[in-house]
Amino acid sequence: MHAATDRLLRHFLEAAQPTVPLVALWAHGSLATDDYQPGRSDLDLIAILDEPVTMEQWRRIKRMHRGIDLPLADKLHCSYMARQELADLSAEHVTWAHERIFRRPVTAVTRRELHTRALELYGPPPAGLLPPVSDEELAEFVRADLRDFWLVMTRGRRRWLRDIWVDLGTVTVARATVTLRDGRLISKREALDVLHELGAPPNVVADVRARRYGTPAPVLSRFRRAKLARAFIRNTITRTLGPASP
Repeated sequence: MHAATDRLLRHFLEAAQPTVPLVALWAHGSLATDDYQPGRSDLDLIAILDEPVTMEQWRRIKRMHRGIDLPLADKLHCSYMARQELADLSAEHVTWAHERIFRRPVTAVTRRELHTRALELYGPPPAGLLPPVSDEELAEFVRADLRDFWLVMTRGRRRWLRDIWVDLGTVTVARATVTLRDGRLISKREALDVLHELGAPPNVVADVRARRYGTPAPVLSRFRRAKLARAFIRNTITRTLGPASP
């Protein structure tokens, strides 16, 4: 593992153990695959606790994350799930991400990732604690995410001038299409190859790949890129969801 990443994870585990009643700590996403890009990828963690987070623990979690003064700390995200809430897909869990604390559910995609390729940092593996996600639950979440979030986001134009929307939007629709078609999860690296199969504009794909992997970047204006990416994402979602989508 990347030295700075390994140091950060070891520091975080040492800090978390006296802060919360920690049962297990797992990583998912790029960190648990061969697709992790130091400095570009987020460090996505799940902490399993022996009891729900109290207000005092909420404050301790916030102080702990703010007190981490190490490289890549701004990339570290963690959701804190109590044992008693693991079976509830709709439960909102205390989460630190993007340098703030809030509550959000741990999605069906994340839960499936944890069962298929988690990096176990502490405690028992996911299979011993986390209920599995059925294929129906996974597909239902992916379809709802495309319909209720990403399709809605394509109605506006200004946000698509930003790198993050282009990068995440194009990769998400590719990954979602494969999940709904084949029932499997793919990495961001694999998604970039799938984008070509889906008819994504080659210069947009090259633009996304350049930011993630440092490959040569195409000559492409932000306005042209925004128009191409937004149209591709909207058309792909509509095609994937079928005629019932708005």
